[in-house]
Amino acid sequence: MVPNANARHFLLKAKQRDLIAAAGGIERAASVCSYGKSTVGRWANSDSPELMPLDAIFALEEETGRFDLSEAIASARGRRFAETEVAASDNVSVMASHAEAVVQMGELMTAGALAFADGKLTPAEASQIDKALAGVERSLAEYRKVVASVRGQGGLSLVGGGVA
Repeated sequence: MVPNANARHFLLKAKQRDLIAAAGGIERAASVCSYGKSTVGRWANSDSPELMPLDAIFALEEETGRFDLSEAIASARGRRFAETEVAASDNVSVMASHAEAVVQMGELMTAGALAFADGKLTPAEASQIDKALAGVERSLAEYRKVVASVRGQGGLSLVGGGVA
């Protein structure tokens, strides 16, 4: 058995589930990638061992603009994607990104508090925590892009909205 194979599998399944949700759910994802609803449902089901084929991954990532699953695949192979900076002309909001990160962290803390209240962690509770962690990862990645853009612009005045 390959070390951490199970952990990698669960990470890929979680990223698949997130990608399907980002595409609008099972039915919408099925229509985007031209697979049946039952097949897409198995991809989204954490108890099913089935992983998405590349054509489905590409179609859903292009549709959603999210490349988390491809990044997870690269990471599982010991590789990583190069970060792309948000263009200076993009209308980015530091405050909104900060607020979203705080909200996602709050959801993670709530999921953890509810799960640990009885001193047990069930598979369903672990799934809730995993979903909350995915939200934190997404919001932090977006926040880092915004901060990198501000750094590249030489700063930002949060009051006036212009360059500092």
